[in-house]
Amino acid sequence: MKRMLPILLMSSLFVFCQRDTSVLTELYSLPKHLKEVSGIVFSESTNLIWLIEDSGNANAIYAVNNTGKQQRKIILSQTKNVDWEDITKDDQGNLYVGDFGNNANDRRDLAIYKINKDSLNNDSVVPSYKIAFAYPEQTEFPPKKSKFFYDVEAFIEFKNNFYLFTKNRSKGFDGTTSLYKVPNQVGFHQAQLLGQFKANGDYENAAITSATISNDGKKVVLLSHSQIWIFENFASDNFFSGTVKNVKLNHFSQKEAICFKENKTLLIADEKTKKNGGKLYQLDLDSID
Repeated sequence: MKRMLPILLMSSLFVFCQRDTSVLTELYSLPKHLKEVSGIVFSESTNLIWLIEDSGNANAIYAVNNTGKQQRKIILSQTKNVDWEDITKDDQGNLYVGDFGNNANDRRDLAIYKINKDSLNNDSVVPSYKIAFAYPEQTEFPPKKSKFFYDVEAFIEFKNNFYLFTKNRSKGFDGTTSLYKVPNQVGFHQAQLLGQFKANGDYENAAITSATISNDGKKVVLLSHSQIWIFENFASDNFFSGTVKNVKLNHFSQKEAICFKENKTLLIADEKTKKNGGKLYQLDLDSID
């Protein structure tokens, strides 16, 4: 019996370490063909969740219902999915796709596409309206690897402007993300640098992969593979000027998409990698207060 004790203790310790402590609630698996979801947004007007995939996939947005069943597929005419990395909405219900993924920091064709809310009712091919932009601080394409600051996978729309949060890919990653502002107007714009925030963790745990803003405009949330940052009490559109709360999800996966469903409810999606991911999760903010 004494010989068995160490084995039993190790077994008990293993079970304890494997216990699920995630603050996320798994809702359902996403459609199998949507393996590389890079952005989600909840539309009140359609009561559907809209999704996009990133580079190498179709120039389409997809909608699923509250059980994960696909309801819509809409093609954006005269566009190419160079690297679609996030999707957001304005307070009228129009949708916006961010084609600004820039892993190699060498793109000169960064764009945001607007999809009119009236185009969301049926499967169709629809026109989109292009907002193009550049970063005035970037003068080399690509810059040195120590200055790979110009990839973006996260943005929101707020009061007729877009706010982009960079994904720092620089050598010597230190968690810094920059906040840029771009007018929500068709045409070409120079992005305006508003501020910076230093997230805690290494690249795998602190690089920013998506963003969302609550319907009441009082909370901005940034996502990484394993945690979120909630910004509140900001007096201006420099959201980093407010208070911040860091929440560890206790769940690591390739999370690339986040949105508010209600002011206190977040939806998060991850990419499918082998036998893991490809799911939608819910996080109730009241449960972590």
